[in-house]
Amino acid sequence: YQSKLLDQQNSNQVTVSGEGKIYAKPDVAIINLGVNTTGATVADVTKSNTDKMNAIIDAVKKLGVDEKDIQTTNYNLTPLYNYTQDSGRIFQGYTLDQNVQVKIRDFTKIGDVLSQATVKGANLVGNLQFTIDNPEQFRQQARAKAIAQAKANAQNLEKESGISLGKIINVYENYIYPMAYSGNAKLGIGGAMEQSVPVPTIQPGQQEIDVTINLTYRVE
Repeated sequence: YQSKLLDQQNSNQVTVSGEGKIYAKPDVAIINLGVNTTGATVADVTKSNTDKMNAIIDAVKKLGVDEKDIQTTNYNLTPLYNYTQDSGRIFQGYTLDQNVQVKIRDFTKIGDVLSQATVKGANLVGNLQFTIDNPEQFRQQARAKAIAQAKANAQNLEKESGISLGKIINVYENYIYPMAYSGNAKLGIGGAMEQSVPVPTIQPGQQEIDVTINLTYRVE
């Protein structure tokens, strides 16, 4: 266990630490799906991109993804120019990028979502991540373990040092939020695909939820 006496001003206090770790399986896969279109006019690229994106979203919904789990993350329309030594800047049309972030809760559907998205016209697919949608329940479990360990450390400190600890006068918690785990599924797909794209089996693994608790006791 870890313990430390505070400065002289607070020499009647002692702090002990405890750590609690919980390992949990991710329950959400997050994938970014996008369409990039170039064309001569704004109307051309907008219609083409919109038609493809609507088809992608409809296909994803048919695979069981809820509408609330589909979120637009980028919509960027910009003019295209070409630069030549003789003519300088030449206008060539427009390019439109549109991206949606999709949460997949049934991991058996990951391959189908990726495949159907490309079939319907997605040419920007990648950044597959696994995360825990509601980590608070696991944080509470880790916190309980950390507090129990800190209290056990306090009892050991009393036994080994001979001091007597009174009430807890301060509690400090340090929580390490579980980072999303990125799978190896960053695909650069040029153009719409006429056939399904085979996707390898991807394992989500486990994520660590780590809580450290510092309990400050008054020394009696």
